[in-house]
Amino acid sequence: MDQVKAPVGETRTGTEKLKPWRSLMNGTLLMVIGLIAAAFLGLDSDAGSLFLVMAAAAQAPTPRFAGYADLPGVRLWYTDSGGSGAPLVLLHANTGNAESWQYNVPGFVEAGYRVITFDRRGWGRSTANPDSGPQPGTIAEDLQALVEYLKIDRFYLVGVAGGGFAAYDYVLWHPERLRSLVIAASGGAIVDEELRQLRQKTSLPGFTSWPPEFREVSMGYMATNPEGLKRWLEIHHNSKQEGAPAQPQRITITFEKLATIRVPTLLMPGDQDLQAPPWVMRRQLAHIPGAEFIVLPEAAHSINWEQPEAFNHNVLEFIRRH
Repeated sequence: MDQVKAPVGETRTGTEKLKPWRSLMNGTLLMVIGLIAAAFLGLDSDAGSLFLVMAAAAQAPTPRFAGYADLPGVRLWYTDSGGSGAPLVLLHANTGNAESWQYNVPGFVEAGYRVITFDRRGWGRSTANPDSGPQPGTIAEDLQALVEYLKIDRFYLVGVAGGGFAAYDYVLWHPERLRSLVIAASGGAIVDEELRQLRQKTSLPGFTSWPPEFREVSMGYMATNPEGLKRWLEIHHNSKQEGAPAQPQRITITFEKLATIRVPTLLMPGDQDLQAPPWVMRRQLAHIPGAEFIVLPEAAHSINWEQPEAFNHNVLEFIRRH
């Protein structure tokens, strides 16, 4: 089957048919009242955001979903936790797919957010469709097509590792759509000659030929969580499809372009990351106005997988303020 939907209840006869509309009308009314109250009382932006969150909670909830969306150039597999919370979109790493977020999604949902993940084109269950659009496309374009398909206006965006490349690509293209941005364990695909030379000088011998778990996962995690490592490898082996081309960025990402970002941004490296260590991400920090920076202990490149509770805590603490 292509999809699994949670039941949304019956509204067949009499006044029951009006219940979803009443919920929507009540939610819209509360949102208007909340905005007027925030302005009238002279409340700060945090209080105004609280009014919006409360109003959103009163809107008719979106049903839970896992399945496909036929978008330009791709049959995209995605999951949507549903609910009435503010949308939070998670972009997976090159070595993963949507299942890489399995330890993070429940906590974000419990915190009240509508969480959306997807397998990027040519990864996991998402397949390219040349009949419906050009190939290979970009992750940013697929993301934009998905949020349009879901009729989502503004949302929170989190990208890990290769997902961070796409997140930067998207914020530079559609900053008006983002409430905030989190980039974790990511070099950002930044084109900069000085940085390239530094990375080349500090690269470990033969690093690119190491087994993926030694490149991506910390030694401590491998030593203490064999079942977690086994599951990580299962997901990795079902990530990029054989022969699938990598999707480029829409925009050449440079430090100069990062300096134009005005969306609230959190950068979060892991202290044991060999691919995007803290010193690399601090260079991004130096160029993004007002960006925040947290180094997550005992985490490598698979930061959200190795330390899901700490990762979620940092993300939630940040996005609740925006």
